[in-house]
Amino acid sequence: MEQQRNILFILLLALSLFIFWAWEADKISATQRAQEEARQAELVNTMVTNSAISESITLESDVLKLQISLAGGDIEDAKLLKVLQEQNKTDPFHLLMTKPNYIYQAQSGLIGKDGPDQKERPVYTVSQKSFVLEDGQDSVSAVLNFEKDGVIYKKIYTLHRGKYNVDVAYDIDNKSGRALTMGFYGQLKQTSDISHMEESNGLMVAGAYRGSAYSTENSRYEKEKFDDIIDLAKDKQNINVETKAGWVAMIQHYFVTAWIGNDSEQVKNVIYTSATKDKRDAIIGIRTNLVNIANNSTYEFTSKMWIGPKSQDDMEQLAPNLDLTVDYGWLWFISIPLYKILEFIHGIIGNWGFSIIVLTLIVRSLLFPLTRAQYTSMAKMRLLAPKLQELRERFADDKQKLGQETMRLYKTEKVNPLGGCFPLLIQMPIFIALYWTLMESTELRHAPFILWITDLSVYDPYFVTPILYGITMFFIQKMSPTPVTDPVQRKVIMAMPLVFTFMFCTFPAGLTIYWLVSNIFTIFQQVIIYKQLEKKGLHIKEKKA
Repeated sequence: MEQQRNILFILLLALSLFIFWAWEADKISATQRAQEEARQAELVNTMVTNSAISESITLESDVLKLQISLAGGDIEDAKLLKVLQEQNKTDPFHLLMTKPNYIYQAQSGLIGKDGPDQKERPVYTVSQKSFVLEDGQDSVSAVLNFEKDGVIYKKIYTLHRGKYNVDVAYDIDNKSGRALTMGFYGQLKQTSDISHMEESNGLMVAGAYRGSAYSTENSRYEKEKFDDIIDLAKDKQNINVETKAGWVAMIQHYFVTAWIGNDSEQVKNVIYTSATKDKRDAIIGIRTNLVNIANNSTYEFTSKMWIGPKSQDDMEQLAPNLDLTVDYGWLWFISIPLYKILEFIHGIIGNWGFSIIVLTLIVRSLLFPLTRAQYTSMAKMRLLAPKLQELRERFADDKQKLGQETMRLYKTEKVNPLGGCFPLLIQMPIFIALYWTLMESTELRHAPFILWITDLSVYDPYFVTPILYGITMFFIQKMSPTPVTDPVQRKVIMAMPLVFTFMFCTFPAGLTIYWLVSNIFTIFQQVIIYKQLEKKGLHIKEKKA
């Protein structure tokens, strides 16, 4: 009975997960500065163009191809050249884009009393329309030029070979005859509702988080759904958090775009949210405090971006806590070590499918003592079954006395009635954490295993592994102790392998392989444990007459 309860418990957790599937001048007084900062925030929150189609240029490295609008200098389109949109096709993955029914852009500008983006977006000029990383070069830059009222602005985007990070700089040469006051902002804008899109572009994945996130000096990682951002904007309660350094991001399955704040000691950053006037697009951004630029002097605002897959090691090097955008949920402290082990195994084996198998065997081997304790407790409970039945008959009319005598029996026989549940409760967080490890690892996307399984991030195309999983689950049930006598429970138990088989048909192949190998390990594990217990005179299963 205990084993059946354990299986039902696993079923409940799995179904819960499945259902759960279906983010200033020195001359200005303190009062004036505060007013200016408030006005700056309001302008950034409302000053977002609808990004009408305008003339643009391209900036291309070996891994990124950006389309940059000359009106404002925003990134309107980004393709990941080394990542395919679909397996066995040549189109690169399309991350940022500007379409009539969907917008996902990385915007930036200079605001404040003298900022060129304060009232309307500047129109930049360029020396050429295409900037491409050449052989032998480590980086390539596109320089956008704008001049107004004696001030020369250069907006510079730089890409690096083999890197998904983007350097963004504003060089300001002030020859206006007066001091200037301005600050930098970088923000991400994305359409919240994607239900009408013909292609989900990896945005709609069961269980995967799509939304915004940010990090501050006081909070390593916070999430904010797009709908929540829009609701906050409707109520005029936008997020407005001051921080040193920090970053903002928009996240989807396997991919992330992020603006990283300036980490200079002289610069304060403010993280904010907003929405377009029609409440169609959610916005999250980060801006600096206003700075003074004296006449006949120069100043440079610098920032960094990440536009690419969730590569944990690279993102960790770019900004503190940026690797947390690989969202493992509340069990991240277990998932991260599991990923590190999986990555280490892959470095030796070179195949992610076999790496999952090895990781599964390692995890199940480490948990073997807990499983053995679970079955030992079940065997002891089985030995007590006749005595427990006798107590139930003797004290059928006295529930209090029955409870007292039952606890006395457990104490005398040194049996913990919950001993069969505790090991399972300890194991379940590890299993759930491993699930999120496999779900969030971008390395599994389009990663082949063997034979017909050419992509571990999608379901088995021939459903072989889910069917094998169902078969192994059936064998585990047949080996389980104490068959259920209640006809309703019996039908539920018998239907479970079929239910799980259909459910696993929608799971990524990498995850199904994990559960299949885990079940096979369980079968051999049960055989070994049963034999060990029988040598000690403990029998879990009923002996055949």
